[in-house]
Amino acid sequence: MDTEPQLLIVEDDDAFARTLVRSFERRGYEVRRAASLDGVQALLPLHSPEYAVVDLKLANGSSGLACVQVLLAHNPEMVVVVLTGYASIATAVEAIKLGARHYLAKPANTDDIIAAFDRSEGNAEVELTERTTSIKTLEWEHIHDTLAATNFNISETARRLGMHRRTLARKLEKQRVK
Repeated sequence: MDTEPQLLIVEDDDAFARTLVRSFERRGYEVRRAASLDGVQALLPLHSPEYAVVDLKLANGSSGLACVQVLLAHNPEMVVVVLTGYASIATAVEAIKLGARHYLAKPANTDDIIAAFDRSEGNAEVELTERTTSIKTLEWEHIHDTLAATNFNISETARRLGMHRRTLARKLEKQRVK
């Protein structure tokens, strides 16, 4: 008996989540959705997905990295892909260390995500670039790393970075990718 693969989408953007849900359902997945870490914790006793797509930054300051940890504690065999509009090297490394299969920057489509589910090994043939990292990119990665360390608490992040909270808020507004 063939059963539909079960998928959990953890995404707080309603429009994007609806699009993903419909697209995966058309591809034969049974899909559930949560918008936060609390939603994930409420769903897991009732639903044990084989796959999960997790947004890195969720509503109410929830971290997708915490969701990855909870999901894989529930089922270490689950295949988790992290999606983000706030990509950084630091969060990519942490997501993989926590057990995510892949880390994709938005916009990513359903085909990209399914390909990431299927890729269990790295690719040594990936082309290496000669471009050096800019100061702006390094600054953003440091800010994002600190944000993740403070569970996306703006005031605490600003304090740790030694900048005014409004200055940090302005920098974050400039980096928004949604």
